[in-house]
Amino acid sequence: MPNQPVRSGRTCYAHAVSREEPAITELDPAALPLSEVLTLPSLLGSRLVAGGTRLDRTVRRVNIMEVPDILPWVRPHELLLTTGYPLRDDPGRLTELVSEFSAHGLSGLGIKMSRYLEEIPEEAIARADDLGLPIIALPADTGFDDIINEVLAEVLGRSADSLHRSERVMRELVDAVVTGGDLDDVCARLAHEIGIHVVVTTMDGRVRAEVPDPRAVADPPRPRELPCFDPTGRFRVESEPTGVDLAQDGMHRMSTRILGGSRDLGRLVVFSERGLGPAHLGVLEQSAAAAALVITKQQAISAVESKYRTDFIHEVMRGRITSTDRILSHAESLGWDLDRPLSVVVAEVDADADASEGDEKRTLQELFATAWTAAVKRLDEKAAVVGAGDEVIALLPAADTERQSAAVEECIREVRGMGGGGRRAFSTGISRPAATVHDLPTAYVEATRAVEIGRRIHGGSALSHFDTLGVHRLLLQVADTEELRAFAEDTLGPLAGDAKTEYADLRETLQVLLDHNLNVAETARALFFHYNSLRYRITKLERMLGPFTTDPHLRLAITLALQIVRLP
Repeated sequence: MPNQPVRSGRTCYAHAVSREEPAITELDPAALPLSEVLTLPSLLGSRLVAGGTRLDRTVRRVNIMEVPDILPWVRPHELLLTTGYPLRDDPGRLTELVSEFSAHGLSGLGIKMSRYLEEIPEEAIARADDLGLPIIALPADTGFDDIINEVLAEVLGRSADSLHRSERVMRELVDAVVTGGDLDDVCARLAHEIGIHVVVTTMDGRVRAEVPDPRAVADPPRPRELPCFDPTGRFRVESEPTGVDLAQDGMHRMSTRILGGSRDLGRLVVFSERGLGPAHLGVLEQSAAAAALVITKQQAISAVESKYRTDFIHEVMRGRITSTDRILSHAESLGWDLDRPLSVVVAEVDADADASEGDEKRTLQELFATAWTAAVKRLDEKAAVVGAGDEVIALLPAADTERQSAAVEECIREVRGMGGGGRRAFSTGISRPAATVHDLPTAYVEATRAVEIGRRIHGGSALSHFDTLGVHRLLLQVADTEELRAFAEDTLGPLAGDAKTEYADLRETLQVLLDHNLNVAETARALFFHYNSLRYRITKLERMLGPFTTDPHLRLAITLALQIVRLP
């Protein structure tokens, strides 16, 4: 039977286990698996004649069929009982009904044998086996009222037990949260209750808390190695259904959304060595509510502290605090060391690649700042880092250009990967070293300028150090871009555009030649040209541009013009 598509909500179906596609078990807090219905006293002596592969179908109610047109009253998750009276004159009709019952989501069909129906047609049994619809042959003395009472009593009892357990867990979790508990406490309580490993993620799947159950076996399966996590360690929220039991690679898992009002705060995921049923879903949802309380409380505290810290850094960057002692002492009270040479790093979300709005945008801004804070703190515990809107400012210990760029690049990789920056495209700029806190305003301007120029030259997601911007720092100061373009066209002539394919090739040859200080042999090797072929190209270029190989002023003009052509 082919796998059914995953559906949102609590009810999903699938029947195959593979590395790519987990098996999904149907969940319903008020349902009873048919395999357990068959063990009830009222069904002793019954015989399963078809559909034995789907005893995992769940029963929520029982109905009786004693009229031929029963279909309008058939409901999903229903056990249908009949004496066979409507089929007494046409037993072959049962084959058609089996298809209709399966399409209606019937859980099973119980037929009281001997009175009106001596035997079940072979065609009906074959059809039921193909569709996975269980057919149960009931003894002639079976009482339908006994079956109805026992099934409903069991369903209601399980539903009540699940509710009581969820309420108990919720009380314990609320007590823990009110007394100062954090996400680790919520995870630990949930792991103790129903699983061996619990994870809390952000809305985009970055892990923010993770607790294994210490009672787990010595060498339990490792959830992070399952396909539900991508290579960066991110939980694949976009493809993981919530509220269902998924079995994959020997481990079961179930997840639910953590909601703060209408805001998506993340996912709560529990892993277990055993199947996770309806009762576990109730506990998971209650735990998610407690996690929402913790996250909301953390966000409220963080918002106040973040604004306080951000306002202070902005005052310093604008040069509004003149007292060195005041700046250093206040920074020290916040856990920052500003009494050393520092470089300012500015990370700014690329507006063209960010279409988020409202609550989603605010959440992504929080994730962005949090991810940068974690990455910078791993680099230097006393480094200052704040976020405001779509911008993050970090003050890192000064280093030479190469080492500073490498350190920031490591932070960027972490933010874009396991750090949980919300998967937002952003550009980053680095300033020159600031010797004292009073040099930070200038360094901040350099870092923001590096972001702006790097983005204009290289496009989004660029990393630029102010010292590497070169002549572009001057070119981008010219407000009249038409004048720049006119200069490039006057200098390069037809090479300033792409009217012909060969012009782009000649521009590349010219740029590489200038990069190698007009060394023909080195340029030929870099371009994989024959020496004589390159000499021919140089002659052609000089006919078009003039004697740039002997005229340093013309060579400078051509160098500038080539940079202007590269500007966005």
